[in-house]
Amino acid sequence: MIQAVLFDLDGTLADTALDLGGALNTLLARHNLPAKSMDEIRPYASHGVAGLLKIGVGMTAEHPDFAAWRQECLEAYSLCYADKTTLFDGVNEMIAELDRRGIKWGIITNKPMRFTDKLVPKLGFVIPPAVIVSGDTCGESKPSVKPMFHACEQIQTEPQHALYVGDAERDIQAGRNAGMKTILAEWGYIAPEDRTETWQPDYRISSPLDLLKLL
Repeated sequence: MIQAVLFDLDGTLADTALDLGGALNTLLARHNLPAKSMDEIRPYASHGVAGLLKIGVGMTAEHPDFAAWRQECLEAYSLCYADKTTLFDGVNEMIAELDRRGIKWGIITNKPMRFTDKLVPKLGFVIPPAVIVSGDTCGESKPSVKPMFHACEQIQTEPQHALYVGDAERDIQAGRNAGMKTILAEWGYIAPEDRTETWQPDYRISSPLDLLKLL
């Protein structure tokens, strides 16, 4: 019996790639580097600033300048985080139907709280989430199970009675390791090199409304 459906945010509920890409290109322009196209950016948008810096300047977390570049990118994003971000088609219809069926819904994202808390109210959800867990809510982010258990505690639902929907490998890992059924959102930010067949989600859906057919 499914009592709750929990979702990743970027690339699952909301199309945030244009604003994340805008922040990256602002940063690149500041450093006299060539801009990246949205086709280049979109597949990696789920990976946050670390993913953006990797495709933008080839910089990983091990680089000595990573922290400074990350901070600069976050500051750029703070100025544009809600400019072009929208919900994916069908998200509000899906949420309304979950509510009609008495199923709670919530968000577990790796996005920092400073952005999540400001962005979610601007997205126009037809019914507000029962819980929001950000990347820094618990001190650990996905693929850790801590955010998954924290969300379940907040909405008083056992993990085995929850579904987790996301578009990244860490989403599937976190959900599965927490004892939830997992669903891969195939409309999300999936890179060409991602071997989703190895992620082993319990289900795959190609649009938000497909979730209702599963339930």
